[in-house]
Amino acid sequence: QVQLVESGGGLVQAGGSLRLSCAASRSIFSINNMGWYRQAPGKQRELVATITNIGSTFYADSVKGRFTISRDNAKNTVYLQMNSLKPEDTAVYFCTAVRAGKDYWGQGTQVTVSS
Repeated sequence: QVQLVESGGGLVQAGGSLRLSCAASRSIFSINNMGWYRQAPGKQRELVATITNIGSTFYADSVKGRFTISRDNAKNTVYLQMNSLKPEDTAVYFCTAVRAGKDYWGQGTQVTVSS
């Protein structure tokens, strides 16, 4: 079992920055894949970024060059640095982990970007 707790969301103006954190309840050293998804009102949940246990990253086209995913295995935490935020980035952001073939999700944190 892995519990994931997101934090760092909030209200920010367009062009601003936020850093989301995802704290895991156990060591993430052996968790192959962790990432962030988001879900805007009335829309399907979409992948934002992922990072493997060796640091390989993937980004959705909509956030490339603006968002950076990273992980600190010593702190059991994954981060999402979000810069140059746009109103269309407004969504609930969810942390996810894949371990031993099972998917784990956090409760989500709200990010609202005002124009």
